[in-house]
Amino acid sequence: MARIENSRLTVVGAGSVGVSVAYAALIRGSARTVALYDIDRPKVEAEVLDLAHGTWFTGGSVVGGADPDVIDGSHLVVITAGAKQKPGQTRLDLAGTNVRLLERLLPILLEHAPDAVICIVTNPCDVLTVAAQQITGLPSSRVFSSGTVLDTSRLRRLVADRALVSASSVHADIVGEHGDTGFALWSQARIGTTPVLDWVSPDGHRFTPDELDAITQDVRDAAYRIIDGKGATNLAIGLACARIVEAILGDQHAVLPVSTVHDGLHRLHGVALSVPSVVGAGGVQYVPEVSTTPVEEDQLQHSAQTLLATQHALGF
Repeated sequence: MARIENSRLTVVGAGSVGVSVAYAALIRGSARTVALYDIDRPKVEAEVLDLAHGTWFTGGSVVGGADPDVIDGSHLVVITAGAKQKPGQTRLDLAGTNVRLLERLLPILLEHAPDAVICIVTNPCDVLTVAAQQITGLPSSRVFSSGTVLDTSRLRRLVADRALVSASSVHADIVGEHGDTGFALWSQARIGTTPVLDWVSPDGHRFTPDELDAITQDVRDAAYRIIDGKGATNLAIGLACARIVEAILGDQHAVLPVSTVHDGLHRLHGVALSVPSVVGAGGVQYVPEVSTTPVEEDQLQHSAQTLLATQHALGF
């Protein structure tokens, strides 16, 4: 498949995350048309009007409303609607409420955009990805979540700041759960072509294992700090989603750590978690094998078991 012309993105949910996704997609030119759908008519109409007032500066167009007809013709649907994480809550605490929302929402989406790729941002996104695939019956390539794309961006920025390089020069990923059991795949991490533990910064700084552990913990804690301070994370996830949108609508074959339902990778079955995957037209095109150390393999299995426990508690 090739780049989609006259591409249409629908963002479901006009809350802070959904509006941030729509705004980022508009200013980056991620899609030709951005549609915003929410059952709260006054809110969604006001957000669409506000976004539309800026299209002179962005190109593209924005539409939306509370009528599901706005979803018609969408090539990609990004779901952000759902209960949001409150101070003190984990992402997994939201599972039951947001699974029930998907049960009501997904049939509507498939009725209006039967061929669309579905990307879930609502938390807990890994658990909801499994639920969404079971509800829709779609292949795992077409139903996935944003996974640890944002976590990976956080990781690369922290490493870049200490290494005194640009974030684009850091090649490192958070894998596993988008949550408390996600971890950095340090064995594969590079700055340029140099393994991270071999890197010497211009100021003479060298990374230590303890420092890398602290960076991983900073990534895990980032959302909690932001939620404590302003009530929600929204801006960076908007940009992360716009990047995923561009990979799909532009058929970029980009390697991104999105979360899909696995069937055999590292002996994982029926659980969704993030590993670097090839993303392009049609969704997740290919999930390559992931090289891990024995410790990292244990971390990956622990992450999977944590997610499976929540799934089983919910009955799937």
